[in-house]
Amino acid sequence: MITRDLAPLATELARQYPVLTLTGPRQSGKTTLCRSLFPDKPYVTLEDPDTRRFAEEDPRGFLKGIEGGAIIDEIQRAPQLPSYLQALVDANPIPGRFILTGSQQFELMSQVSQSLAGRTAVLRLLPFSLAEVARLHPVPSLTQTMLTGFYPRIHDRGLDPSQALGDYFTTYVERDLRQLTAVHDLQRFGRFVRLCAGRIGQLVNLTSLGNDAGVSHATARAWLDLLQTSYIVHVLPPWFTNTSKRLVKSPKLYFHDVGLACWLLGLRNAEQVGRDPLFGSLFENLVVIEALKTRFNQGESAEMYFFRDATGNEVDLLIPSGRKFRAVEIKAGATVNADYFRGLRGFAAAFPDALEGGSVVYGGDTDQARSDWPVIGWQRLQHPPVR
Repeated sequence: MITRDLAPLATELARQYPVLTLTGPRQSGKTTLCRSLFPDKPYVTLEDPDTRRFAEEDPRGFLKGIEGGAIIDEIQRAPQLPSYLQALVDANPIPGRFILTGSQQFELMSQVSQSLAGRTAVLRLLPFSLAEVARLHPVPSLTQTMLTGFYPRIHDRGLDPSQALGDYFTTYVERDLRQLTAVHDLQRFGRFVRLCAGRIGQLVNLTSLGNDAGVSHATARAWLDLLQTSYIVHVLPPWFTNTSKRLVKSPKLYFHDVGLACWLLGLRNAEQVGRDPLFGSLFENLVVIEALKTRFNQGESAEMYFFRDATGNEVDLLIPSGRKFRAVEIKAGATVNADYFRGLRGFAAAFPDALEGGSVVYGGDTDQARSDWPVIGWQRLQHPPVR
């Protein structure tokens, strides 16, 4: 097992708070990380039907058996449990007493925020970063990296990514979403998710998504919220000011794992990825989510933006740095040309006080120390952060 980038921060916060809450997608490595960092704590999972029934029917009795502390996996399966945990940790607030994990961020966060506010630190663990993959084995070509994605089990066990990602999606739909009343038609929902993959890196248009999937605007919104809740998609908001400039105000759509997006698009080998019309968007997805992983691994929020005005001037990624931003332009091409810098120059001219610096991340291998905007080859993302 490799050391996860989040491990030092998780250990530090467990020394400060009575509860540590770790959220993230299924199979992102939450349980493995918690059990390795806290090997002396009892481990219970609410995925087990008998354990879950015990926690739901007799929460006090359930907690009495682990009142000294424990790792409680998939806490969202017993929504009332954080309320009972509150009384326990208030009576004995020793640091690191309970470690909670969950794979549904908004549902879990509402429970935690209501019951454990001020008592828990909250961290988010996404699948492997490029840096973490590089610790396990040499990083393959760009197209193979995108095809494989970053779920730990694929890398740990050397699984075929197409088979593993297909199983992942099937399990996610059949086990998780079948239990949620928001999804009644799983076949239509599967089509909706594939349509989202086809719009990767584009502005979210719920009317178009709903029409193409054969569902209402309201259903499309509910399903997109569900995909966000379950850490399948990430919606990147636009940055805009209160000036009179006409700026785009719709968010852009990405997947937390680019490999899953490739699988949903029907891509089954690296050559297909390189030829696909969405290759540039998939590369953009990879870079945006790498930046998000860096923020999460540093204990920061998901606060990142893109910029686009009504005339098409655009910067792909704005990462907060104090009260300003570092701008990142993302280009999949392996040859640098002048157009790569146009968005950065336009943003710097329009908002000089908002910019601390910036760079271009591209699909080539060689860094270039340009005077205004350094150019970074994609493999340098193995050495975070993208800042």
